[in-house]
Amino acid sequence: MTDIIAADIGGTNARFARASLDAKGVPTLGTVRKYKVADYPSLQSCWAAFAEDEQKAGDGDLPRAASIAFATAIGRDVIKLTNSNWVIRADTLADDIGVDTVRLVNDFEAVGHAVSRLPAENLPLLFGEDRPFPTDGGVTILGPGTGLGVAMIAYDQGRPHVIATEGGHLDFAPLDPIEEKILSYLRDKFLRVSTERIVSGPGLNYIYKALATIGHDRVVLMEDPELWQAALDGSDEFARRALDRFCLCYGSVAGDLALAHGPHSVVLAGGLTQRMGDFLQQSGFHTRFKAKGRFESLMAGVPIRLAVHDEIGLFGAAAAFREI
Repeated sequence: MTDIIAADIGGTNARFARASLDAKGVPTLGTVRKYKVADYPSLQSCWAAFAEDEQKAGDGDLPRAASIAFATAIGRDVIKLTNSNWVIRADTLADDIGVDTVRLVNDFEAVGHAVSRLPAENLPLLFGEDRPFPTDGGVTILGPGTGLGVAMIAYDQGRPHVIATEGGHLDFAPLDPIEEKILSYLRDKFLRVSTERIVSGPGLNYIYKALATIGHDRVVLMEDPELWQAALDGSDEFARRALDRFCLCYGSVAGDLALAHGPHSVVLAGGLTQRMGDFLQQSGFHTRFKAKGRFESLMAGVPIRLAVHDEIGLFGAAAAFREI
């Protein structure tokens, strides 16, 4: 067994846990500790808080190896998180947090590593044909959170190669007059409207406000968590309308990405998608996913699965460590 610290650093929350990896690189996570990114000026200060909490719990010194998933592009000397003010210097990070070895991955690259190791029962089928991942070909992985995460697993003779992408930053493509108006509304706020402005946690609020503006409707303004709850439980009819539109856009984007990666299989991941549960299956998601003109019959059969795991980012970050 190999003991490490796994970390999943998003725009809103930072999660840490000890992890033990077996010979096949499948992780077992210890106690998960979560911190608000906005409460700490840097990763180092948040790491120190985690280390202190571990000491208080009687778990002793931290392992001297870490695998950290970040919600941004990896590979630069200076890493700036997409949706927070934290800045990470890759060449000094190991010393900064007091480890000997550190592995850095994109957050949805980590999810890709998780998906490649999850058992079948953690990948239930939502839509399409019930067939396994391809022996040769791509698996598209995406999910809305603070932003829109996108990754790909490229299988070569059954061996998975996880590829990080920034597919969430593609241009949003409206498919009907309502979405044209939503796009116009957002262009007044942003010069360029990417898919994650709409298909993300904050995206539901943009849709909600845009629909109210378009229809000259009076609505109650809500923070993102409150709006999501109202939409999911149906307590606010207009919030539910926004969620209906969100699912349409989510399906369109998922279909576009599947076409780009090779439409073999798709996995939807993340806490928001898990919360959407049965509603997603009853929505227009799949209709939009397969609405790709001459490729509609091909898209209809593409398996779309849900990755079910309470801490998939941490699980994936830990799994990625074996790739060093």
